[in-house]
Amino acid sequence: MSDLLWQKAGVTTNARIMRFLAGDDVLLDREFFLHDVTASKAHVEGLANIGVVSADEAQALKRELDVLAEDFRSGAFVLDDRYEDGHSAIEARLTERLGDAGRRVHTGRSRNDQILVATRLWLKDQLASLRAHCRAIAQVCLDRASQPALPLPGYTHLQRAVVSSTAMWFAGFAEGFIDNAWRAQQTSAWVDANPLGTAAGYGVNLPLDRDHTTRALEFSRLQVSPTYAQLSRGKFEMAALEALGSATLDLRRLAWDLSLFTSAEFGFVSLPAQYTTGSSIMPNKRNPDVIELMRATHASVAAARTEIEQLLSLPSGYHRDLQSSKGAIFHGFGRGLAALELLPDLLANLEWREERMRAAMDSGMYATDVAVEQAAAGVPFREAYRAAAASADQAGAGRTPESSLAARVSPGAAADPRLDEVRARWNALRPLQERL
Repeated sequence: MSDLLWQKAGVTTNARIMRFLAGDDVLLDREFFLHDVTASKAHVEGLANIGVVSADEAQALKRELDVLAEDFRSGAFVLDDRYEDGHSAIEARLTERLGDAGRRVHTGRSRNDQILVATRLWLKDQLASLRAHCRAIAQVCLDRASQPALPLPGYTHLQRAVVSSTAMWFAGFAEGFIDNAWRAQQTSAWVDANPLGTAAGYGVNLPLDRDHTTRALEFSRLQVSPTYAQLSRGKFEMAALEALGSATLDLRRLAWDLSLFTSAEFGFVSLPAQYTTGSSIMPNKRNPDVIELMRATHASVAAARTEIEQLLSLPSGYHRDLQSSKGAIFHGFGRGLAALELLPDLLANLEWREERMRAAMDSGMYATDVAVEQAAAGVPFREAYRAAAASADQAGAGRTPESSLAARVSPGAAADPRLDEVRARWNALRPLQERL
C-alpha cells in the first residue's frame, strides 16, 4: 500500500488492521473513480478561482486528471491494493506527475466530501438509467396493450375471478412502470445537491468557490449546510434504493405472473428460447430461469436499503461505518438495473397461447357481469349478488369473453382503456425535443 494520506511521524500501522479497515473499498471505488476524478477537476478550478493554485498549476492538474481518467478506462492505470482508496490514488498520481501541485489538490476538502460528491454523481447516473429502463418497459407494455386483446383469465387469491385480457395485463404494468420512471426522476431531483466544499462536515477557513463547483458538476443546487451534507449520506442513498425498489417490486410481481403463466398447469405464455435454460439432469426441461432471477432481484435491493438503514444508527458527524454504504448501493443497483434492462425485450417477444387461455375460462367468471347487469336494471345489488352466486355455473350461458370485455365500460377497463391518457404521461417523461 502506498503512503497513507493521514500518515504522521511516529505513527505505526498494523497490516492486519489496515486490511480490515480497507475491506473491499478499493475495489468498490473503481465504480466511483471517474466521478471522483470529475469532481477533482471542478475542485481544482475552484481553488484556482480563489488563488490557492495558480492558473498554470490548475491547467496541469486538470490535464493530468484527464490523462488519469483515460488511463483508468483503458486499463493502463489499475486501482488496486497499492492504494488505501480511490481518493488517495488520485492524489498519489498527481503528486507523482506534478510534485507540489499534486500535493495542493486536497486543500479545502476532506475524503468525506470527496466520496459524498462522487457518490452523488454516481447516484444521478443510476437514477437516470432506472428512469430510462422504466420508460422502455412502459413503452413495450403500451405498444402491446394497443394490439388486439386476447381473453385472459383474471385472478384474485390465485382463483379464477373474472374475464380479463392481455391488453389489460400489459396496460397495468405500463402505468406502473411510468410511475416508477416518475419516481426515479423525482428522486434524482431531490438528490441533485452539491456537497463538495463541505470538507469534514464543518467547512474550512477558505472562501471556497462552491457556486462554481455546483455549476461545473451540473448540480441543480448547492447543499448549503456542511453538517447536513454529512447527515445526508445514507439518507440520499436510501431514497435512491427506494425508487429502484418501487420498480423491482413491480418486476417481482410481473415475474411471478410469468412464472405461473409459463407452467404446464397454466400454459398461457411461451417465452423466447434465450430466456430459458436446460436442466443438468432432466433432458425434457426448459426452465424459466431468467424470470425467476428477475423475481429474486428485489431481495437484493431491499437488503441494500436495509443495510444502509441499519448503518444510520449514528450521532451527527462522519463515522467510518458509512464506508459500508458503498457496497450496498453498488450491489443493489447492479442487480436491479441488470434485471430491468432485460425486461423490454422479453415482454416484446413473449407469445400468448390463446387456446389455453380460452380453455381456462369457466362459467362462474361471468357471475359478476350478471350481478352488475341486474343491479343496473334496478335490483338491489346484494339481492343480485346472491342470485348470481346461486346460478354461477350457468352465468356463462350465451356469453363470450369478448362480450364480457366489450361491456366493461368503466374508465380504464377493457372497453374504455384510455391508453391515450397513459401514453401522455409516458410522453411527458421525455425531453421536449424527443416528444411524440
